[in-house]
Amino acid sequence: MAESHFLKVSRPAPTTCPVCSSPLRISRLDCESCKTAIEGNFDGGRLGRLSREQRAFVEVFLECRGKIKDTEQRLGISYPTVVSRLDHVVQAMGAPHDVEALPAAARIDAILAALSRGEITPAEAAVQLKAMRERT
Repeated sequence: MAESHFLKVSRPAPTTCPVCSSPLRISRLDCESCKTAIEGNFDGGRLGRLSREQRAFVEVFLECRGKIKDTEQRLGISYPTVVSRLDHVVQAMGAPHDVEALPAAARIDAILAALSRGEITPAEAAVQLKAMRERT
């Protein structure tokens, strides 16, 4: 069999079935060099649980060195949207959902950003900030 001289393009592996949306499992690994193939049930790790969109978001977030403001600017989305997407990524990776685990500064920034965009009223912001203070 003649060796192909075409450029091999690597595509991201899908994580869900295109027919029923169930999670896909990794069942075969191939070595490009020696052509060895291993079959079985392999774990894709916690990052393997993420959708393509979530993986793309994580890549941008890491390229921004984990800085929410930089991620916000790079993606053209709001601060609360970045925080929400991070929360969904953490949940998809299997960690428990705990809004209170966010640093207080991040929660305050999210409230102030929502206020500045007119998404909440000053009274609503005051209530949220007061609730945060009462929990500490």
